[in-house]
Amino acid sequence: MSKGAVEEHYASTDITARVLTALRAVNGPDVPITPDTLAPIDHFHGKGAVAIEELAALLQPQAGDHLLDIGCGIGGPARWIAAKYGSRVTGVDLTAAFCEAARELNSLTGLADRVRVLHGSALSLPLPDNSFDRAYSQAALMNVSDKRSVFCEAFRVLRPGGLLALSLAGAGSAGDPRYPLPWATTPDISFLATPDEIRGDLLAAGFQIVLLHDTAAAVAASLAPVLKQLETEGLPPLSSHVVMGEDEKEWRINAMRSQAEGRLSLIEALARKPV
Repeated sequence: MSKGAVEEHYASTDITARVLTALRAVNGPDVPITPDTLAPIDHFHGKGAVAIEELAALLQPQAGDHLLDIGCGIGGPARWIAAKYGSRVTGVDLTAAFCEAARELNSLTGLADRVRVLHGSALSLPLPDNSFDRAYSQAALMNVSDKRSVFCEAFRVLRPGGLLALSLAGAGSAGDPRYPLPWATTPDISFLATPDEIRGDLLAAGFQIVLLHDTAAAVAASLAPVLKQLETEGLPPLSSHVVMGEDEKEWRINAMRSQAEGRLSLIEALARKPV
């Protein structure tokens, strides 16, 4: 994986200003800046904020917990968890512009005391051992070739008994996906693992598997109307394209087609660090 190529794919300028401009254009100049009002924009998963609701249901964070967000983007999921559960969240992301925007939005939402964002790599987390109760990574690991090292780092920073939840696109059984995709315009920075490979890497890192499954088939039936709406009506006024640009329409279409054709799996996993 080329760190520079990944950062270049996600690089952007004036993110916070563009987010606020779009939000106020749709909801009025006095719209409150909260995790809920930002949710259509600051969640980069294809399901939007629903994805972090599902992931949090697996993790079951508590008010006193300290959570780690690996690949936090501009901080939408971290703010959502901090606001809904009263937990503290530390996010780490490779893209400096995302980290800057995340910190600014943390302040605007009044969550800077509960959400901390660090610029760094998932392969070498700038964090001490045994310091987190729970960790998660959502729609972020497709750019990482060495996922086992990411899981080893997560294992290191989790306390004994700590949980790691994952949600990521993976390799399908019907060949390569259609590019460009939301995480990569070409295969050069796209590293898709199979569910069995993810299982093996988690076990090798020392985790116990609580659950691991591919949800692609289960959600396939819901893709057709969403895909048709995207093709005919385009992107909604508020979505992550405010950050990533208008090319996101093509990226999303390719992702949904690839999933429907069996070219992408959708991996969800929950693993525990043994006590």
